[in-house]
Amino acid sequence: MITWYPLKFEPILKEKIWGGSKLSSVLGKKTTPENIGESWEISSVKKDISKVINGEFKGETLKNLLKRHKEDLVGNSVYKIFRNNFPLLIKFIDASSDLSVQLHPNDVLAKKRHNSFGKTEMWHIIQADAAARLILGFKNGIKKSDYKKHLKEETLTEILNEVPVVKGDTFYIPTGTVHAIGAGILLAEIQQTSDITYRVYDWDRLDTNGKLRRLHKREALEAINFGFRGERMVYETEENQSNQMVSSNYFSTNYFHITSNIEINNKDKDSFVIYMCIEGEAILSGYEFEEKISFGETVLIPAALKEFDVKTSNVKLLEVFI
Repeated sequence: MITWYPLKFEPILKEKIWGGSKLSSVLGKKTTPENIGESWEISSVKKDISKVINGEFKGETLKNLLKRHKEDLVGNSVYKIFRNNFPLLIKFIDASSDLSVQLHPNDVLAKKRHNSFGKTEMWHIIQADAAARLILGFKNGIKKSDYKKHLKEETLTEILNEVPVVKGDTFYIPTGTVHAIGAGILLAEIQQTSDITYRVYDWDRLDTNGKLRRLHKREALEAINFGFRGERMVYETEENQSNQMVSSNYFSTNYFHITSNIEINNKDKDSFVIYMCIEGEAILSGYEFEEKISFGETVLIPAALKEFDVKTSNVKLLEVFI
């Protein structure tokens, strides 16, 4: 009989031309060189599959665990829908400079073109430099014809909607939303398992080979939702209880600030639960296990593990499940 425990995975670090050093200096990731833009915390994307680094399953891939343990790992209802495909991709992102202006196709278009899920996502701002901003959609009243005109005339930046951000801001970004993470932002990203991105503008910047990165103007045209600019989420921050941030068909995320030892009971969830630590630290303990989670770390609680204790005087978590 398996004694389930919180699973930790080796971060998959991604070098990006817009990446910086905050994943190392702020979150404590072991990163070289300096321009690491993403830490994929939990991934089953092809060629980027997470490996367990703790406990009995150390060295196992997420994919193999799911094939072997099915509902025990992800829950009955989740397994019924997704089978051996883990449904979420969990990241920390450090933008030293602006990311490209981009969007992601919905499930129907992604399946048709790429045999992939779409990419609905959310962002939670962990740290933001002064005057940091996101790009979310277009200014009011922009139609498809306006977009095409500005695209042709290379004046797209004139119609982009810029949103100033500070630590704690949270945004829900459905497929089709034109968006970009601005310079000086460190954030947590929760998304469907997909790596399909359509770039429509990249600030005329050159890659490491001195060439412009490919744009996807034609592919993007059918995928853009011109009337939507993402959604800034309003949520409570009451201590020692889960506070709903995002609830969608793709994932649910709660804000969980724990300031004293408590017992967690997830019997109401037919799903795995992921905890991303966005401040402080805690010990997760149960029958025959004790695992520490610190700022910048992520753990996956298997669906079969319903009850455990959290020992802490201060930890802030993003609690994610289906």
